[in-house]
Amino acid sequence: MVSSTPRVSHAPTSHRAVPIMTVLRRRPVAALAAGAFLLLSAVHLVAHLAGQGQVANVTQWFVMPLLALVVWTATAAPRGAAAAPVAGPRRRSRLVRWTLVALGFSWLGDSAPDLSSGDASFLTMVGFFLLAQVAYAAAFWPSRGSSVLRRPVLLVPYALALVALVVLCAPHAGALLVPVMVYGLCLTLMAVLSTGVHRVAGIGGAIFLVSDALIALGAFVPGFEVPGPLSSGFWVMLTYLAGQALLTVGILRRDASEAGES
Repeated sequence: MVSSTPRVSHAPTSHRAVPIMTVLRRRPVAALAAGAFLLLSAVHLVAHLAGQGQVANVTQWFVMPLLALVVWTATAAPRGAAAAPVAGPRRRSRLVRWTLVALGFSWLGDSAPDLSSGDASFLTMVGFFLLAQVAYAAAFWPSRGSSVLRRPVLLVPYALALVALVVLCAPHAGALLVPVMVYGLCLTLMAVLSTGVHRVAGIGGAIFLVSDALIALGAFVPGFEVPGPLSSGFWVMLTYLAGQALLTVGILRRDASEAGES
């Protein structure tokens, strides 16, 4: 099972680390949105444990919009900050803009499949999450010089995860083998590039990789189920929510450090 979460490191940069609580403390709306995200995520996971499928389904529609609201409000000008007399408020960075696009596609991947069923629903989900991975990769690409791409030894766990996933899914993927391989490559690239943004983002990218690996194994490997009393669906959502949240924290810390917040 592809479930390893490789340790990643963030190359030293000239940017000073900014605690996420410092960012949220100066932006009360962002703090409220973060609290709402955590609360709704907890309700969603409890619904999985309690077998309340409808509650789990409905709550899943709103978690990514709340996380996008965190990013949007956390990157606004802090309360009490003086606006520049000529340039105006700071424009959101390329990293933040592409992250919002990725979260938007993630939301569509969570909600749009409910408009169809069967194979169409699954392909809709995969299509939107593929676009989300591409958007994340575009967001992280300028930081590739600080990622594990420059340390080939640290790339090995990611390569092994991708190969293992394709090998396990290929015998039963049929006509979907090529799309599965393309998605796997984009997902792995996102996880690799996330290590260049921030250490926390790198961990989030690896956990996101685990989440989607569990979905692929459940879809293409007959009888696959995560061992233990908790369902595979619970583990998929736990790793998905944790991965997205950690990516967001790492991205916000990187953005705040580049903006020179104190």
